[in-house]
Amino acid sequence: MPRLSLYRPEKGNDFKFLDRTINEQFQVGGTDVFVHKYLGPVNPEEGASTPGIPTNTNPIGELGIQDLIFLENRDRHYDPNIYSIRGIYTMQDIDFNLSQFGLFLTNDNIMITFHLSGTVDSLGRKLMPGDVLELPHLKDEYALDDAMIALRRFYVITDVSRAATGFSQTWYPHLLRAKCEPLVDSQEFKEILDAPAGTGNQTLRDVLSTYNQSIEINRSIIAQAEADVPFAGYSTDSLFSIPLNEDGTVDYADTSVTDVTVDSNSLDASAILANSAKNLYVGYLTDNGLPPNGAAYSFGIDFPKGPSNGQFHLRTDYFPNRLFRYDGRRWIKYEDNVRMTMTNLGTGQTAPTAAYPGQPVRLTQKGTFVNNNNTATISGKVVQEKQALSKALKPKADN
Repeated sequence: MPRLSLYRPEKGNDFKFLDRTINEQFQVGGTDVFVHKYLGPVNPEEGASTPGIPTNTNPIGELGIQDLIFLENRDRHYDPNIYSIRGIYTMQDIDFNLSQFGLFLTNDNIMITFHLSGTVDSLGRKLMPGDVLELPHLKDEYALDDAMIALRRFYVITDVSRAATGFSQTWYPHLLRAKCEPLVDSQEFKEILDAPAGTGNQTLRDVLSTYNQSIEINRSIIAQAEADVPFAGYSTDSLFSIPLNEDGTVDYADTSVTDVTVDSNSLDASAILANSAKNLYVGYLTDNGLPPNGAAYSFGIDFPKGPSNGQFHLRTDYFPNRLFRYDGRRWIKYEDNVRMTMTNLGTGQTAPTAAYPGQPVRLTQKGTFVNNNNTATISGKVVQEKQALSKALKPKADN
């Protein structure tokens, strides 16, 4: 009589019977899961980011790597066909974790169990990280804000393993356990998010993404900041400058004045005191190109002829504009206009009409580099001056 053993070197009838029974359990008690099958990364040789899905098999494949330098697959192809399989997972309430620093949600990740051979029959392979799942049963038909376009919840698989509870008495696995995270609006899922949402001209990105809300919040913060702090540095316009001679005495414009107690109803300080020979209030970004005490000044791209002693002149051909003072013999630099608006729009632009229109913007790395939209012609080809490092360094075969 042969020795009894549930394990066999080959998957026999016992395994097939158990596998069909387990699959029936998923059909009876599981929920539909729509799978956006990951086809593989975009081939760098195609040149553009996320071009159209190729008609033939992607030459890179699901296991390929798009960027061999950073080991990333930022641009991904997904099958336009949607596959339906059954899955089982444990529903959980939203719990706020207050035991740590800050506030944390503990139900972002879910673990979904699938029938192994059932997924292979439907997809042609087992599930893998990068596949995107739709859960139609989580659609909120009574949503307050998007009742007309309430969508299923989207998750992306980050890890797949064979479930420990999925091994039957024959010692062969029957279940897959997928760790899933909520889908976010990122470059990897561009092909999915550009798909129509099923109503009007809206895409899934228009409904699922918080990008537009974040941009509006950011613009509101910037507008309020520009209203509260319109210029860089701090203002010294309200501070009065008393001109002094080298010996420390007050420098009067009218030499006949010997007493500082003058009737304030008949004369003001600008008629009595000379223009200050130097800027007395020096600090970080305080110079605004204006004379102290509200003194009169001229401006232009060259110096005026026949200037008077102490006259101020703003040279507008300097960047930033430079204020000069005539000392009787030569024009001496007084200060530069460095108090510009906090909005970084780029070279030669002005602040928006919403806050302080027409004011020049300061030149920073953000204005000249990050927001650089200029183009250059190289070997007869027009290219963008700002290029991502991953686009500049493309892997090529060594021949």
